Amino acid sequence: MTEDKRRLLEKQLQQMNKAAAGLRWSLERCQPLDVGQLTLEDEEKFETLTARFARMSDILIQKIFRLVDELDLESPGTVRDRINRAEKKGLIDAARDFVVIRELRNAIAHEYEESALAEIHREVLRLTPQLLAAPERIARYVRK
Repeated sequence: MTEDKRRLLEKQLQQMNKAAAGLRWSLERCQPLDVGQLTLEDEEKFETLTARFARMSDILIQKIFRLVDELDLESPGTVRDRINRAEKKGLIDAARDFVVIRELRNAIAHEYEESALAEIHREVLRLTPQLLAAPERIARYVRK
């Protein structure tokens, strides 16, 4: 691995770990809340959680998985290709969950219907642990 690639990988791993810490903190604040009956303050907490969820998914899928593939001399391929290879490499448990995470990230960016937000919040609560499991697995993989 070239020195430039090593620095880029270290920078992206630091970014991933910082994003994971913020996501974990927001998850802890939102888990006890009833998504069907949110106060304005609770809605603000979920806004933060969903933004951090989307950011973490982008860091993993668009940056980390892509760079790991590049370092492993894999062809770029599609987002689904990156997710499938991440599962094969043991970076994530289930590719299908990360496909849903990617779709959910897109819904977060484009959904404005009040009724759909509760379902988005439920899904974010359900899938955030998958995002938070990835950094440790990625760190183990890149140490090899």
